[in-house]
Amino acid sequence: MRIRIDAVDLPGLTRPAAADGKVPAYGNLHVAVQRRDRPAELLAPQPGDAPSATWTLECTTSTSPTGTEVKGPYVQDRLGRRFVYLSWGTVDDSGTFTMFRRAKLMLDVIPADVLAAAARDGLLVGRLGLTDAQGGPRCGRVEPPHITWTAGGAGQWDRRS
Repeated sequence: MRIRIDAVDLPGLTRPAAADGKVPAYGNLHVAVQRRDRPAELLAPQPGDAPSATWTLECTTSTSPTGTEVKGPYVQDRLGRRFVYLSWGTVDDSGTFTMFRRAKLMLDVIPADVLAAAARDGLLVGRLGLTDAQGGPRCGRVEPPHITWTAGGAGQWDRRS
């Protein structure tokens, strides 16, 4: 199975400091999918001012007594909860990515019928906006309604599907 993450509404290349000084300013923002247990290994970093970003992750699925299990090089598994990390960072002049926040795209909240259909058909699509209510990068745990999960056939690669 493949997981395709379709992201829109990226926050821009800069994040000003918070008025209270609790959040520093950041520049040249980028976002990428983080590999499991390898925080420095990132899949396709995208600039924060891109009109959209898409990542496709190869996964395996299996059926267990608790439902459909999803595993793969980009699927995290902490305390039995599976998720995908989107890492936010700055990129310096040498191209070095320095992470400052992450978003957890929670897989265990996907309805069982959607996950089973995706495993059968070969494609799970997560759609989300990447700007939070304060205008910064979306971080923390991401669950519906902030992300929409749908199943699609393996041939449905059109972003409108």
